[in-house]
Amino acid sequence: MTGDSGTDAVGSEASASSSATQTAEVEPSTFILTGSFELTEGAVSDGSTGCKGTGGYDDIAEGTSVTVYDAAGTVIATGYLGDSTLTSGTCTFDVAVEDVPKGEDFYKVEVSHRGTVQLSGVDAEAGRFGATLG
Repeated sequence: MTGDSGTDAVGSEASASSSATQTAEVEPSTFILTGSFELTEGAVSDGSTGCKGTGGYDDIAEGTSVTVYDAAGTVIATGYLGDSTLTSGTCTFDVAVEDVPKGEDFYKVEVSHRGTVQLSGVDAEAGRFGATLG
C-alpha cells in the first residue's frame, strides 16, 4: 500500500505541475482594443436606437469598418463601429476590435477611410482609444 500512496503523490505533483504550465501558456497574445469614436458634425438619428452621419459623413454608421495597423503600417486587426448614441448633436460609437496582437509600442487606428489616429501600446491595451471626427 505504501507504493500506491507514493505513486499517487507523484501523479498529483505531475498534475499540479502540468496545470501550472498550462496556465502560463494560456496568457493571451492578443487583446480587444476598446474605446469610443465621436462624430460631431452631420450626426442624426438612424431611425432606430442609434445614430449615423449624413452629407459628407454618410460613411459613418454602426458597422463602419475600423482597421488597426502596427507601427510599420501593416493591417493587424479589423472590426467595426458598434452601438451608437446621439447626444446634443454628437454621435458616439462604441469601438471594440478583437484579436489585436500585443506588444507594439504604438498602434494606428482608422475608421472608414478617414485617416489614422495613433495611440501608445499601453493606452491601446488599457482601452483608452478615442477619436473625434467633425
